This record gives sequence, structure tokens and C-alpha cells, in this order.
Amino acid sequence: MFDYEKLPEGQNFVKDGERLMAKKIGILTSGGDAPGMNAAVRAATRAAISKGMEVVGIQRGYEGLLHKDVVEMTSRTVSGIIQIGGTCLYTARSPEFRTQEGVMKGKAACEELGLEGIVVIGGDGSFRGAGDLSNAGIPCIGIPGTIDNDIQCTEYTIGYDTAMNTAMEMIDRLRDTAQSHDRCSIVEVMGRKAGYIAVNVAIAVGAEAVITLERPYDLDTIAARMLKAKSIKNGKHHFIIVVAEGVGQAENISRELQEKTGIESRVTVLGHVQRGGSPTLRDRVIATEMGYHAVELLEQGIGNRIVGLKDGKVYDIDLQEGLAMKKPFINDRYDIFYETAY
Repeated sequence: MFDYEKLPEGQNFVKDGERLMAKKIGILTSGGDAPGMNAAVRAATRAAISKGMEVVGIQRGYEGLLHKDVVEMTSRTVSGIIQIGGTCLYTARSPEFRTQEGVMKGKAACEELGLEGIVVIGGDGSFRGAGDLSNAGIPCIGIPGTIDNDIQCTEYTIGYDTAMNTAMEMIDRLRDTAQSHDRCSIVEVMGRKAGYIAVNVAIAVGAEAVITLERPYDLDTIAARMLKAKSIKNGKHHFIIVVAEGVGQAENISRELQEKTGIESRVTVLGHVQRGGSPTLRDRVIATEMGYHAVELLEQGIGNRIVGLKDGKVYDIDLQEGLAMKKPFINDRYDIFYETAY
């Protein structure tokens, strides 16, 4: 149980002198969709209902909240969605909600709808909105849902595992054609400015190089390794190089490597296919745990916090503190990749 007296100001919500134990909550998904969001929606809905709460789904994120676009959620509403990618509540970005006027309009919508708490599933931008709404008096709990795994205060974000597996499967297929044509495939994977997907996928597919923003790279060194691997007896004739989305310049990298090695190079941008597909077991289970934990917090009148994963266990942290943290890069894994690439 929580020690309410030790909670920071702005997280322990009180109404009419008594702790605000939510009786009716909303659930929304915001920002980019991620496989496993539906599992979190399902868990939060059923957990809330089991605790005697009413639940509404807010469609299309904060934009839907501003327009009071909600649907009643029941146990049957969320039946059969755990295995489906995307989000059954839809998602959208809301420039209006980023303004102070938009936040107050959102608060008024919550009060009109009778909402005493909101579960927000999304990324860091979604959490900033949740913090603004919490500061306005509506308790919000953030659940990290983004394939990029770039939320600072959590080891894991919903959708990350599915996105990596999708990228791995696509590159495995791509390797077949690269091998048939003695070609170098430059594959750009998603992740925004974070290279977590890129490094893990590069290891999993047996790539020859990985390029991320977090570590410096040298195309002359990569080209030299390719030529050395090709020159030995029964040497390599096809290569896979994984490039993180934030690096960009995949076409330039391809052109330079072809000029330096004489090996035909082609670029494949995997793009939004990584956001789709049925979520993996890990995404479904962790999303379920996080959804349940979020409802537990709202039930006890606690808001302005982010649910995350720490040392493999679900926990929660002050929203602003969580967003201010710096997430370490997987340097050890990056080094292991290059020690085992050839």
C-alpha cells in the first residue's frame, strides 16, 4: 500500500476534504500507435469494472477529450482485442490541447463527463499532456506505449518487443534477396532518435554494421571491413547494415558505401509496418500489468504519475521526475554486436 503522507504535492488528490477515490475513469491512447495498446486498454477497463468503477473510452486521444467523444466501456467492449495491433480507441495529435486554454477545456470536459481520473497510454508528449491535466485537478496516470522504447523512466515500453520482432522478420526475408544478388542492404528501422530497436535487431539478424545517433560511426571503417570479409576465401558477398531512423541519410550512406566498396547497395525503409501486427506475448503481458497498476493508483486517489518497468517489475514514479530522467544507452550490447559481427 502507499504512504499517502509521503506523496509529493499534486499527486494526492482531495475533493471536499476527502481523498478522491475515482468512481468513473476515462482511458485514452495518444500519439503514435503501438502493438499492445489494446491489451492495456482491456486490462485497465476490466480492472476498473472489477473495482466498481464506470469506464469510458476517449476516442482519438486528447482531441477526442476536447470534443467529449467517448464510448461506454464494458467487459464485452474489450473482448477479443488483446491480440489486435493498433488501438481500438484510435489516436490523434491535438495542437489545441498543448495550449493552456486547451488544457482547461479538457478539464471542463472531464467535469462534464463526471471523470475522476484518466489512464493515458502513449509517449512522452502524451505524458506532458497528462501532467498538465493533473496539475489542473484531473488525476492522470501515464502508461508508456511506444515502439521506440525511449521513455526515460522505464526499461520497457509497450510495443517495443513486437516492433523488434517485426523488423527482424522483415530483414530475414530481405537477406534472402540480398544474398541472391551479392548486394548490400541498408535497412532503416524506426525508433525516432533512439537506437534501441536498431542495435537489438542488428544482433538478431546477424547484420554486419549498425548505425545509431548514440555512437559515432565511420563509413571508411565499415567499408574496409566489408572488403576484408569479401576478400578472404569463400568470403561474404552480401551484407546487411541497420540504420536507426534518427540518423537518417540512409540514401547517402548507401551511395557512399557503394562508391567505397564497389558493392551494389540498396536502401529499404521498413517504416510503419513496425507499428502493425499482433502484439507479442511480452507486450500483451506487460501491458496488462501496467494497465492494472494504473487503475490501482486512480482507485486510491493518486495521479500525476507514470507506470513503468524497473528491474523487471512494474512500478510508478512522479510524472515530471520521470520525464526529466536520462535513459542510458545499451552500450554493452552495442559493443557485443561489433565484437561478433564478422
